[in-house]
Amino acid sequence: MIQVIILNGGSSSGKTTIATALQDILPSPWLRLSIDTLVDAMPPRLLTSETGIAFGADGSVRPGQEFRRLESAWMQGIAAMAHAGARVIFDDVFLSGVDARNRWQAALAGVLVLWVGVRCDPAVAAERERGRGDRVTGMAVLQAQTVHAGIEYDIEVDTTKTSAMECAQRIAQLVDDRSVG
Repeated sequence: MIQVIILNGGSSSGKTTIATALQDILPSPWLRLSIDTLVDAMPPRLLTSETGIAFGADGSVRPGQEFRRLESAWMQGIAAMAHAGARVIFDDVFLSGVDARNRWQAALAGVLVLWVGVRCDPAVAAERERGRGDRVTGMAVLQAQTVHAGIEYDIEVDTTKTSAMECAQRIAQLVDDRSVG
């Protein structure tokens, strides 16, 4: 049975909304966590440090060595929860592309994972970003395509014209199909 669903997409692509919808429609309980949860849990000094995670005025994000160390521990923690029987939906932004997926694969060894690409037209994501007010302007456009470069998914959804609930229903169907076989 699928134990972890990883949603990868750029900022404001709809990952969190899809994750919440999945929690509503999947029959068993799933925990919802995200890269934002990790960032929010970090000491404030690491949010402005080159060794932590730096946010550029242009929307760029630069994770440093200390951030990567904490992220690795975080990934191991998610894996431990899955090994202990929790089912987890994790929304992430693969800033380092294939390297990010490889780090997750290593951490989640022995766990059945569903890899989901969440796409959104950059202009639509940028409009959502402006409406949110909690992101550096430019993140959505910078990340919309780059986070998907070289990544293979089990399923891809696009929230440009498709609702989060419809995307979640497609993903849930795949979870059901994979859990039966």
